[in-house]
Amino acid sequence: MTDDAPDTDASVQNMSLDELREEIEDIDRGIVELIARRTYVADTVAQVKAEKDLPTTDETQEERVMERAEKNAAHFEVDSNLVKAIFRLLIEMNKAEQRENR
Repeated sequence: MTDDAPDTDASVQNMSLDELREEIEDIDRGIVELIARRTYVADTVAQVKAEKDLPTTDETQEERVMERAEKNAAHFEVDSNLVKAIFRLLIEMNKAEQRENR
């Protein structure tokens, strides 16, 4: 485990099934909150692009996002294919929304 990864082995092993499920609920809530924050900022980026008449797609930026996703996956010892798939979905959904709003 990396230094930044949560040390869950000891604490999780002593939790009941209900406590584990509650922990997952808390994590899920946090994930949704982060998606909402990311979506808000991405919507703001879309507004700036529209004001400056910039294209919806920025392949260089998308590549940087995917590279960061892969590095973060490796850092936290998470399957990089899963993480990249999630980020690809976030990017594609944001681009679709940008196209609809133009």
